[in-house]
Amino acid sequence: MLERLTKCPLCKSGHFLNSKVIKDFAVSHESFSICNCTNCGLKFTNPRPTVETIATYYDFPEYFSHDDKSKNLTQFIYQRVRKYAISQKIKHLSSLKPTKGKYLDYGCGTGELLYSANKKGWNVTGIEPNEKARLLANSKLNGRIYESINELPKQNSFDIITLYHVLEHVHELRKSIKKIIKHLEPDGYIIIAVPNPESLDAVKYSTNWAGWDVPRHLYHFNHKAIQKFGDIFDLQLIQESPMIFDSYYVSLLSEGYLDSKQSMMKKYWNAIRTGLKSNQEASKSAINHSSNLFVFKKK
Repeated sequence: MLERLTKCPLCKSGHFLNSKVIKDFAVSHESFSICNCTNCGLKFTNPRPTVETIATYYDFPEYFSHDDKSKNLTQFIYQRVRKYAISQKIKHLSSLKPTKGKYLDYGCGTGELLYSANKKGWNVTGIEPNEKARLLANSKLNGRIYESINELPKQNSFDIITLYHVLEHVHELRKSIKKIIKHLEPDGYIIIAVPNPESLDAVKYSTNWAGWDVPRHLYHFNHKAIQKFGDIFDLQLIQESPMIFDSYYVSLLSEGYLDSKQSMMKKYWNAIRTGLKSNQEASKSAINHSSNLFVFKKK
């Protein structure tokens, strides 16, 4: 079952236009329309699966964030890169709050980041809707992972809340962010990472760009939409930085969508070239990387 939105899920404007039609290459092979809000710049999948029907679109073995074992070369590389990325994320958390504190990872997957952060002295909590991933995370973290933010004790507040490639998956965007902010300490930080539909790799691969990932990705944030996001929720954007590895991974998946018959070697070579070129081009503007990381504080 699909639901059709009549207003932009971010700014509530009724002024939006159909932009692209994108195929779900991973699961259903259905096509979904992308709308572009003329007010805030957000692109969003419309119509989209409901909360009750979206789960089936996550049911495929290549959804690596819900698994912590390597079953093929691409997943092996993904796991190695993720291990390095986790160490960098923890360094970033500690740079924001050297004394450490209470940390919530919203959409924590199988919990590797929280497990590592806990070992470094953080008091960690996670939210993960996917049952398989949540069970894996709880096996490492002794029941500190909840299915939804509604299960968190109301008095729980956090020094840092992260949504790494999660915001684009949240159905009730405005309601969820308001609930998240209620759990943030007055001087706390919200860290958000999202794909960028205006990056060079997105432009190159067009409708074959894996960053669209419809219908799992409900929203597609450019820099304008992120700035509007901050304004709407009374958050101040204090820091932004690129996620360098994402251009390579997204390009690799996109190569498979572009030509599923090409050899593995050619696919990897093309992905490396595109990922490198995308990062080099984005470094000139500092905002058009394949994925960007944004740090917000309450105003």
